Amino acid sequence: MQLYNTLSAEERAQLIDEAGKERLTLSFYAYAKIEDPKKFRDELFIAWNALDALGRIYVAHEGINAQMSVPADQFEAFRDTLEAYGFMKGIRLNVAVEQDNHSFLKLTIKVRHKIVADGLNDDTFDVTNKGVHLKAKEFNEMLEDPNTIVVDFRNHYESEVGHFEGAITPDVENFRESLPIINEQLQDFKEDKNLLMYCTGGIRCEKASAYFKHQGFKNVFQLEGGIIEYTRQIKEEGIKSKFIGKNFVFDHRLGERITDDIIAQCHQCGKPCDNHTNCANDACHLLFIQCDECKAAMENCCSTECLETIHLPWEEQVKLRKGLQVGNKVFRKGKSDALKFKKSGELPNKPLAKAETKNIRQKIAVKKVLIGKAEHYYSKSKIAQFLIENKELSIGDKVLISGPTTGDQEVTITQMFANGGPCETAKKGDQITFELPFRVRLSDKLYKIEL
Repeated sequence: MQLYNTLSAEERAQLIDEAGKERLTLSFYAYAKIEDPKKFRDELFIAWNALDALGRIYVAHEGINAQMSVPADQFEAFRDTLEAYGFMKGIRLNVAVEQDNHSFLKLTIKVRHKIVADGLNDDTFDVTNKGVHLKAKEFNEMLEDPNTIVVDFRNHYESEVGHFEGAITPDVENFRESLPIINEQLQDFKEDKNLLMYCTGGIRCEKASAYFKHQGFKNVFQLEGGIIEYTRQIKEEGIKSKFIGKNFVFDHRLGERITDDIIAQCHQCGKPCDNHTNCANDACHLLFIQCDECKAAMENCCSTECLETIHLPWEEQVKLRKGLQVGNKVFRKGKSDALKFKKSGELPNKPLAKAETKNIRQKIAVKKVLIGKAEHYYSKSKIAQFLIENKELSIGDKVLISGPTTGDQEVTITQMFANGGPCETAKKGDQITFELPFRVRLSDKLYKIEL
């Protein structure tokens, strides 16, 4: 009986592409008393693996928290697997604003102490005694009330690219840091203010609303379904968005655009930008905001030190990583002295620019043509191998290499080998190789940029 994922991300991406089926990215959560989280976890894995459902899921005695990718034609069957449990009957599934078949490439279900780490050790705290849920229209109306305090219960790298107008945005790296900070700041407003809170999908502010009621706050409210559900409702009902910018998401997309406002800036040059990326140095992997110009100049690195590192022989890079602490000690979230324009918790009062999202996408769709796929990467020599499946590729052509882990990388072909020998132009069916400073994966596609 299979109880764990057995395929790599690259292998799974290839299977998804070959199947050619649309998938839905969604999220949900439920607080409940689960007696045996391990048994519950194994039951879910068996049921979801059979449906080719993928994602990152945490289960604990206090409930379940899930972000998933499900085949569209299995959506109802997936819902049935949830309905089999009483506490998940009628559960709301937050479907992503933007869809991507590669949003998740593994099915990972982990048993945790809590589904949302809160740092609390208080047996009298009842997480089910939550605040009043508000729909989008009600939430907007309460935002207009001068007696309202609105708090963003997400992390600094999330609120930096998008937030509700007038929200308190704590400079924190995780949820448990925000609870004591906000509690201390709002001690004088327990009786007379409306405490309004929100997060991405509702799970964090659900626990936060219960916590602040436990702390004695009288008027506690939360955005039902978080920013994801709010966005769906304002689109359906034609309501003006009070959320500005991007909604950060925890899959490879790293963000869904809600409005055209760009409220953040490139952490390296200060240019208006809200595109998160991870440093190309595997020993760093810092999450930060980087514009296209800096991405090209810095080769997707956060600092000159990391830029120098990625050009070292692979064996030397591995040696440098030995002994480094793992987890958040290495995979930091946007805080580094090398980032001159990072301003945690200091969001501008006005948007820095407008994003022309739709027009940009239309232009890209016209300019790039799929011509092949990645087959191998020789890490020692930094040589990538592709199979040409369509059109021709010549020296001097500009190409885009795109994939769920690689992201979007643009390069110009200056030297190329086809079927083992040097060539000027490769044709359909040719196996080509050329030097690349970054690793490619089996799920990566090769596009030719046609101006």
